Amino acid sequence: MKMKPMGDQVLLEEHKKEDTTKGGIILVDGIEGEYIYADVISVGSGLFTQTGDKIPMTVKPGDTVLLHKNQTNSSKKIKLEDKQYLLLRESELSMVSV
Repeated sequence: MKMKPMGDQVLLEEHKKEDTTKGGIILVDGIEGEYIYADVISVGSGLFTQTGDKIPMTVKPGDTVLLHKNQTNSSKKIKLEDKQYLLLRESELSMVSV
Protein backbone atom coordinates (compact mmCIF):
# COMPACT_ATOMS: atom_id res chain seq x y z
CA MET A 1 0.00 0.00 0.00
CA LYS A 2 1.41 3.37 -1.03
CA MET A 3 1.07 6.14 1.58
CA LYS A 4 2.05 9.84 1.67
CA PRO A 5 2.36 12.13 4.71
CA MET A 6 -0.30 14.84 5.08
CA GLY A 7 0.22 18.58 5.65
CA ASP A 8 3.61 19.36 7.19
CA GLN A 9 4.38 15.75 8.17
CA VAL A 10 7.73 14.18 7.21
CA LEU A 11 8.44 10.42 6.95
CA LEU A 12 11.98 9.64 8.11
CA GLU A 13 14.23 6.60 8.23
CA GLU A 14 16.63 6.80 11.15
CA HIS A 15 20.32 6.12 10.45
CA LYS A 16 21.57 2.95 12.07
CA LYS A 17 23.50 3.68 15.23
CA GLU A 18 27.04 2.40 15.33
CA ASP A 19 27.89 0.36 18.44
CA THR A 20 31.64 0.46 17.85
CA THR A 21 34.09 2.79 16.16
CA LYS A 22 36.26 1.72 13.21
CA GLY A 23 39.07 1.17 15.73
CA GLY A 24 36.92 -1.21 17.80
CA ILE A 25 36.05 1.12 20.68
CA ILE A 26 32.63 0.28 22.11
CA LEU A 27 30.32 3.31 22.19
CA VAL A 28 27.86 3.75 25.05
CA ASP A 29 24.56 5.58 24.62
CA GLY A 30 24.96 9.34 24.73
CA ILE A 31 28.50 9.57 23.33
CA GLU A 32 27.26 11.00 20.03
CA GLY A 33 25.19 13.64 21.81
CA GLU A 34 21.50 14.27 22.01
CA TYR A 35 20.84 14.33 18.24
CA ILE A 36 20.38 11.66 15.59
CA TYR A 37 20.50 11.66 11.79
CA ALA A 38 17.70 10.45 9.53
CA ASP A 39 16.92 10.34 5.82
CA VAL A 40 13.79 12.00 4.46
CA ILE A 41 11.70 9.36 2.67
CA SER A 42 8.54 11.34 1.90
CA VAL A 43 6.98 14.72 2.74
CA GLY A 44 3.49 16.16 2.85
CA SER A 45 2.33 18.96 0.59
CA GLY A 46 2.74 21.69 3.23
CA LEU A 47 0.34 23.88 5.18
CA PHE A 48 -1.91 26.82 4.31
CA THR A 49 -2.27 30.12 6.16
CA GLN A 50 -5.67 31.46 7.23
CA THR A 51 -5.71 33.58 4.07
CA GLY A 52 -5.12 30.53 1.88
CA ASP A 53 -1.45 31.16 1.07
CA LYS A 54 0.55 27.93 0.82
CA ILE A 55 3.57 27.42 3.08
CA PRO A 56 5.83 25.04 1.12
CA MET A 57 7.90 22.33 2.73
CA THR A 58 11.59 23.07 3.33
CA VAL A 59 12.82 19.46 3.20
CA LYS A 60 12.49 17.04 0.31
CA PRO A 61 12.93 13.28 -0.17
CA GLY A 62 16.62 12.35 -0.15
CA ASP A 63 17.64 15.04 2.36
CA THR A 64 19.47 14.11 5.56
CA VAL A 65 18.14 15.79 8.69
CA LEU A 66 19.22 16.12 12.30
CA LEU A 67 16.66 15.79 15.08
CA HIS A 68 16.69 15.65 18.85
CA LYS A 69 16.42 12.21 20.47
CA ASN A 70 13.34 13.41 22.38
CA GLN A 71 11.48 13.49 19.03
CA THR A 72 11.89 9.73 18.55
CA ASN A 73 9.46 8.49 21.20
CA SER A 74 7.19 5.55 20.46
CA SER A 75 4.23 7.73 19.44
CA LYS A 76 6.27 9.02 16.47
CA LYS A 77 7.32 5.56 15.25
CA ILE A 78 5.32 3.76 12.58
CA LYS A 79 5.79 0.52 10.71
CA LEU A 80 5.10 0.35 6.96
CA GLU A 81 5.75 -2.79 4.92
CA ASP A 82 7.87 -4.30 7.75
CA LYS A 83 10.17 -1.25 8.02
CA GLN A 84 10.38 1.13 10.98
CA TYR A 85 9.98 4.87 10.27
CA LEU A 86 9.51 8.13 12.17
CA LEU A 87 6.63 10.47 11.32
CA LEU A 88 7.24 14.04 12.53
CA ARG A 89 6.17 17.57 11.75
CA GLU A 90 8.73 19.58 9.79
CA SER A 91 8.97 22.07 12.67
CA GLU A 92 10.29 19.27 14.93
CA LEU A 93 13.42 18.88 12.81
CA SER A 94 16.57 20.70 13.96
CA MET A 95 18.69 20.89 10.81
CA VAL A 96 18.79 19.76 7.18
CA SER A 97 21.84 18.99 5.03
CA VAL A 98 22.74 21.54 2.35
